[in-house]
Formats: sequence, structure tokens, C-alpha cells
Amino acid sequence: MPVLLLWMLLQSFTQRGFVETQGIVYPQEAVNDDAHVIGEAQLRYEAFYKPWSSFQLAGALDLRSDTHHQTERELRLDWDDRGRQRPMLSMQRLSAQYHHGGLTIEAGKQLVRWGRTDIVNPTDRFAPRDFMTVVDNEFLGIHAVRGTYERGSNTIDVIWSPRLTPSRIPLLNQRWFIPPPGVPAFELERDVPEGSQSGVRWSHVGSVEFAAAFYSGFDNLPSFQVTPGNPVVRETYPELRMFGGDIGVPLPLVSIKAEAAYFQSPDHSSDSYVLYVVQLERQTGEWFFVGGYGGEAITEHGTQSADFNPVRGLTRTILARAGYTIDTNRSVAFETAVRENFDGLWAKAEYSQAFGQHWRLTTGFTLIRGKATDFLGQYNRNSHAVLTVRYSF
Repeated sequence: MPVLLLWMLLQSFTQRGFVETQGIVYPQEAVNDDAHVIGEAQLRYEAFYKPWSSFQLAGALDLRSDTHHQTERELRLDWDDRGRQRPMLSMQRLSAQYHHGGLTIEAGKQLVRWGRTDIVNPTDRFAPRDFMTVVDNEFLGIHAVRGTYERGSNTIDVIWSPRLTPSRIPLLNQRWFIPPPGVPAFELERDVPEGSQSGVRWSHVGSVEFAAAFYSGFDNLPSFQVTPGNPVVRETYPELRMFGGDIGVPLPLVSIKAEAAYFQSPDHSSDSYVLYVVQLERQTGEWFFVGGYGGEAITEHGTQSADFNPVRGLTRTILARAGYTIDTNRSVAFETAVRENFDGLWAKAEYSQAFGQHWRLTTGFTLIRGKATDFLGQYNRNSHAVLTVRYSF
């Protein structure tokens, strides 16, 4: 009987993960950072336990380090992802999921994504990111209860999160933080709100796919309050409401995708504005192409002095992404954002090759150019090359 019980448990348990090392080379020095080479290492382990067809437990653990102190040096289990540095050991996911009929409920730390378009997703409000390297970012999990009900061609997605998980912004003493010209050294005083967030998204699948979404909570990207003569800058996360939607229309030659959202600041501390993306998508043979435009229209200016918002920074640009599958082991990909007035450019090229079932090598180069007054152009000394080696298990 114990052997049979152990066998049944093992049949319900699956695991996977990877070990990855990465080298990043910056040819130019930055104003506040003269490092040219950064090394990073990451171990991720994921496990899934499904004792019944309707119930699953899922967890993911990250262990990481680097040579540039972007990661903490204290070995502790981080559950919140609210620190300025990346945690050395963090729980990326730990959730329980129940499924019955058309209803799915998941509670715990999880990754929540909304939206339809590429590169810029205006309605993706429950997905904070690690922007420590602004143009190469990854999504962070949040603590939430998520209920999804699907019936026929319609799906309702309801989310409640007990508190905000802020996006991680560049460290003050490193190259991806751009010091304001002529401003002396200052200290950031962080004020992260403790209130909850909630949202609902309704989507319809058919010959034309569309969705409508609403969010109420806080912006996961900070605003900064600067007082003349005061060396302390207050970092806040303003209240935010979002009304948005997206649509996808398949046509014989291309598919049209569009996404738009209106962002309202209830206390008027940050801007109220509209973000929108319209793009065309086509796949032919081993190629895929995505191209479009991301725009912004400000309806009301806020009272805060400044903000850090890469999502808005990628608007008023021509956005494009393309890829080619050479064979089962090799592929190339390209991404770019070009400012409409050519004041800023971000372009990325990547080549990836698998060796056997477990090893993959990826190399690429990111080019950033433009005027220092432009969001993209201000990083013009941060062009870099990347070499990544991953072993998956």
C-alpha cells in the first residue's frame, strides 16, 4: 500500500526548470557607471502537483546573483518582490488552482497578463516588471485571487489583489538610471501604498475577437515629487483607474490588432491620458511580421514633478517585430521602436540555437540612439551585446 500511494503521488507531480548564465557587454561608459561587463546567473525550479483533475498546486523558486550588485547579497526567501534590488532567493509563484466546468479560481502568488498587442500593452495593469535593465525586462508575480468563468464564446476574468507589487526601477548608481542634468545628489524616499487593487475583463472569441477591461488600484510605476532645495525626492505610486479594451480582426492577408486604454488619476497627482496601439500581423512560411504604431494623448497634467514610465516612453513610436525559424534548432528575431520624429531608436537583434534537448545558446545586440531629451534617446550610451547559455531540465 505505501508503494502504491507513493506511485500515485509521483504520477500527479511534475517539475521543470533551468540554469542560465548571461554576459552583458557595454562598449561605452555611462555618466554614472564605468562598468563594461556584467555577469548574471539564475536557477529556476518549478513544480506542479495535481492530486485531482480539478485541483492543482504550483510553485516556482528563483536563485540568482550577478557581478554588479543588482541582486541582494543576503540569502533569504523573498515572498513579496518589493525590494529595490532583485532578491537572491525568491518565490516567483505559489498558488492553488481549482477548476470546475467553466469556472477556474486561482489564489496565491501568480503571473497575470491582459492585452492583445505586442511590445506595448495598454490594458496590462496587473503585470509589474523588473525594469532594472529598461529595454530587457521580465514580469513579476503578484499576490491575487483570480476567478475566470468561460461560457461559450465569452469569458469573464475577475481579479483582486490585496496590495501593490511595484515595478522594479533602475538603481540610482547604475547606468540605466539617468541623472537629471545639473541636479546634485539626492535621496529617494519610497512611499508604497498598502491598499488593494481590483479589475475585471470580459472577452469574446469569434470571427472578430474583442475585450473590455476595467482596473482600479495604483500605478505600479512611480511618480516623483521634487521640492526645490530639498535633497529628498519622494517616490510615490498614485491611485489609478483604467478603462480599456482590445480587438483582433483576421483578414486574408494580415490580422489587425488594436488595444487602447484611458488612465485616470482620481487625486490628479499624475497625468490622465490615453494610450493606444494599432498593428498588423502576418505569418508566411517560417517568417512572422508585426508592425504598427503606439500613440499617447494627455487629457490632464498631474501635480507630480516627474515619473518613470517605460510603457508611455514607448508610445509615439513605430513598433515592429519579426522572426524567422531557420530549422527546428535555430531562429532569429528582431524588435524595434522608432520615435515618430526620429529623436529616439531602440533596435534588438537576436539569434538562438538549441544543442540537443537541454542546451540553448542565445546571442544578440541592442542598439539605442537618439537625443538625450527623448525617453529612448537618453539611454544612448547603453547599447550592449548579450550572450546567454541555458540548460533546461
